[in-house]
Amino acid sequence: MDGARRNGGFGTTGFGGGFAGDNPGAAIWEALEQMRSSFEQRTGTTRMARGDVRAAVLALLLEEPMHGYQIISEIEQRSGGSWKPSAGSVYPTLQLLADEGLIVAEELRGRKTYSLTDLGREQAEAASDRPAPWESSSPRDGGQHRALSKAGVELAAATAQLARSGTPEQLEQAATVLDETRRRLYAILAQG
Repeated sequence: MDGARRNGGFGTTGFGGGFAGDNPGAAIWEALEQMRSSFEQRTGTTRMARGDVRAAVLALLLEEPMHGYQIISEIEQRSGGSWKPSAGSVYPTLQLLADEGLIVAEELRGRKTYSLTDLGREQAEAASDRPAPWESSSPRDGGQHRALSKAGVELAAATAQLARSGTPEQLEQAATVLDETRRRLYAILAQG
C-alpha cells in the first residue's frame, strides 16, 4: 500500500504504521481500537462517572439479586448497547458497596450473587425517583449515533477478519472498497 493510504484516516500513523513488513492483523486491530475509542469519545457512550456505576448497581439490585456479569449485561441491555461498564468498574463498586454495608454477597449456583441489605434498600429507594444512569437525556446518545458507532465498529471488525485470513487479491479488493466508502462518507458530510 502506498504511504498516502497508510497515513490517512486513522490518526497520524495510519493502520499502525503500514502493512509492508508489519503484521496486518495487528495493524487492523489497532485501527479498530482507534475507531472504537473515537466513537466512544464523540458519543460519550461507554465512559460513565464512577457514581453512575454505583447508582446503576443499586437500582438493579433493588429489583432483584444479581451476579456481576448479569449486572454488566443488564446495564448494556437497558442502555440500548450505549453503555457497557467494564468488569474493572463493576466489581470494585460491588466490593465498595459491600464494605459500606449496602449489599451482601452469597454463593448461589456457583456464582457470587449480590443483594441489597436493609440500608442498601433504603438508599436505592431514595434514589429511585431520579432517572436511572443508563437513561441518557443527551440527544447525542440517541439511536442514530449508536447505530453509526455500531456500524463503524462492525466494519472495522470485518476489515480485521479479512486482514487475518484474506488472500492478497481479497486484500486489494477490500482496500478499494474501503477507499470508496471513505470518499462516500466525506461526500455525505459535505452535503450538510
